Amino acid sequence: MNKISRRKFLKRGISATAGSCLALSSYRGFVTGVRGANDEIRVAVAGIRGRGGGHIKHFQGLSGVKVVALCDPDSKVLGDWVRQFKDKYGTSVSGYADVRELLDRKDIDALIIATPNHWHSLMTVYACQAGKHVYVEKPVSHSIAEGRKMVEAARKYNRVVQAGTQHRSCPAVKEAAADIKAGRYGKVLWIHCSKLGARDTIGKVTTPQPVPSNIDYNLWAGPAPMTPVMRKQFHYDWHWQWNWGDGEMANWGIHYIDDFRHIMGWDDVPTKVIAAGNRFLWDDNGETPNMHFALFDYDGLPVVVDIRNLPHPRQRGGSKGATYLGRTGGNHIQCENAAIKISRGGGWSYDNDGERIHQYKGNGGSAHAQNFVDAMRSGRCEDLAADIEVGHLGTAVCHQANIAWRAGAEASLDEVRDSVKKHEDALNTLNDMLEQLDGNGVDPAKNKFVLGPALTYDRKKERFVGPNAEKANKYVTCSYREPFVMPKNV
Repeated sequence: MNKISRRKFLKRGISATAGSCLALSSYRGFVTGVRGANDEIRVAVAGIRGRGGGHIKHFQGLSGVKVVALCDPDSKVLGDWVRQFKDKYGTSVSGYADVRELLDRKDIDALIIATPNHWHSLMTVYACQAGKHVYVEKPVSHSIAEGRKMVEAARKYNRVVQAGTQHRSCPAVKEAAADIKAGRYGKVLWIHCSKLGARDTIGKVTTPQPVPSNIDYNLWAGPAPMTPVMRKQFHYDWHWQWNWGDGEMANWGIHYIDDFRHIMGWDDVPTKVIAAGNRFLWDDNGETPNMHFALFDYDGLPVVVDIRNLPHPRQRGGSKGATYLGRTGGNHIQCENAAIKISRGGGWSYDNDGERIHQYKGNGGSAHAQNFVDAMRSGRCEDLAADIEVGHLGTAVCHQANIAWRAGAEASLDEVRDSVKKHEDALNTLNDMLEQLDGNGVDPAKNKFVLGPALTYDRKKERFVGPNAEKANKYVTCSYREPFVMPKNV
């Protein structure tokens, strides 16, 4: 039974004022929902492998915050964490396989979501409907359309919803944004965003693999297709299969994509995109590209996003990955009088002769969770470093790049070159990729690039328009599996 559909949320006293970010709640006797400095905030964590395990430790360590419930459809992981929690913190924590049962609890203030991507949006909507605030990991959505539903739910139920793009809380990125806004280095000419890190193949199976007996596959799949498992490793490698993941573009790329949006002060997404790449070298069960670049146009400013997972035997970095523009990842923001090179942890600005000008000292956004807690106490989503709409738009850029590739077809190298020849950095990126492929023994004449069509995006409709829009728009939304269906009206 879909418990969420039978809840009478509005009868629980959840106040809703359209368009307001003020968090109102009648839960636990807090009529205003605004927590004082001494009020304990009680949170639950859903998805407790990897990143979720880190959230358990982090939130439990914050002053005035208590983790009271954990949720995971993997009974072994859940059981282990429940036992560890008691041993480590001296207090019991409740365990749930089904998030819908967890959300029935009125004594929980917030849900921390670190599940696979396909659950992020629907679980956020469920939580908002249940009167909970939400911290949702990146990428916040599995499609552009469902990302907008998250924003609608946060506003309708007046919830504080933070995106897990923690660089929004990094002082280095904030300072760089201030300098760009002030015009310290002159006009911005172009941006190159990259994540160049080698990964191993996920291997190949030719027959469906058994779901581990400790996993409730129905609850794990949730809104996504409950198809046979065609990968050696059940956990994590779903990232590289489209039903559940969004590739490296939205796995790591989202951090640096969101950084350049932050630095530029952009409150929307690019309107034009073309992408190319493929899953080169690896003959495995992965579906997402391991070499992928997209050329965007943001109101006339060119932006290249460059994601690579192959090693580069001929460049510094060797088997650990490639370097380009002197970096293995982050942003190169080229201005008239200087360039900012910044990644996780900070960076520098350089004059046009390559000499250092100013250091941007960062911490990767270590105060991001505290920012979420502070916003819950104030009851103002305006206090969030990464409000859900900011997270939705940053993730939408990742989806644009993925869609531009998925709507494509195999192309000759000349066709790929021709598609990006108008922008020097895009052409240089392609040439650098070709050198890297050659170093791995890949012949692009035989193992061809997939080249997407030039696409135009309507910001208000949040859909593609014009030529080739039909090919692209089928990826703007997700399909859903009963009873885990995103409601039309959240």
